[in-house]
Amino acid sequence: MKSLQFVFAIVLTLAAHAAVAESLPEVLMYKDPNCGCCGAWAERLEAAGFRVKTVEAADMQAVKRRFGVPERLASCHTAKVGNYVIEGHVPPATIKRLLHEKPAVTGLSAPGMPAGAPGMETPGRKDPYDVVSFDGAGRSRVFERFR
Repeated sequence: MKSLQFVFAIVLTLAAHAAVAESLPEVLMYKDPNCGCCGAWAERLEAAGFRVKTVEAADMQAVKRRFGVPERLASCHTAKVGNYVIEGHVPPATIKRLLHEKPAVTGLSAPGMPAGAPGMETPGRKDPYDVVSFDGAGRSRVFERFR
């Protein structure tokens, strides 16, 4: 009887994980073919339940212009998640918060490539950084701080 309960618990756990993954939209990540940290960021997203599809793009500046990423907020990769643009190493939990709250913004950016951000982990170093929201009118504000 205990083994049947154990199997049932495993099935319920797997079903719950599948339901969470199904409820998250696919992440379409555009990256330079020579960038390695972008793949590390995608791994962090997948570990958090997102499905990530990668598109290699030789002209990342054109991708950023197409999606309305302000130059001052640029990073290495650009992604589309639902109706939002995600620029750089934005943490998965912050993306989930964005999708839950649904603010009227174009997207989020973790400008530059801050050490310690997802995909930019550096042993012994973790820089403070902000994730910034931005809109089509060029406005931006801090969405979340990491210290």
